[in-house]
Amino acid sequence: MTIGTKLSTFFSGKHVGTDAFGNRYFTEKRPRKGQRPRRWVMYKGVPEPTKVPPMWNAWLHHTIDQLPSELKLPVYHWQKEHAPNLTGTAGAYLPPGHIRKGADRASTVADYQPWTPGE
Repeated sequence: MTIGTKLSTFFSGKHVGTDAFGNRYFTEKRPRKGQRPRRWVMYKGVPEPTKVPPMWNAWLHHTIDQLPSELKLPVYHWQKEHAPNLTGTAGAYLPPGHIRKGADRASTVADYQPWTPGE
């Protein structure tokens, strides 16, 4: 984040919550007349939008008006914790046989059979 964003947030932003990743969420102190208040996030560390949990994303996009920290939603046993997108990082998923995992892949019955002329 730039110094301009920090100054703008200091003077016109009201801190409304923090998520599990340490991202801080803000809304305008004085909304413009006839318009809904602006909402924004200041990321902790690298500005990575996939670090925003689903409920905070819904709040940022005005899908819900109540703050996610105030919502009492049930947590089901099948739900996983939110994780950011790790594509392109060292923590990215690599399937078995991927070249970066040594490219050792077990052959299968449906493996490709090359065509040779004259057969």
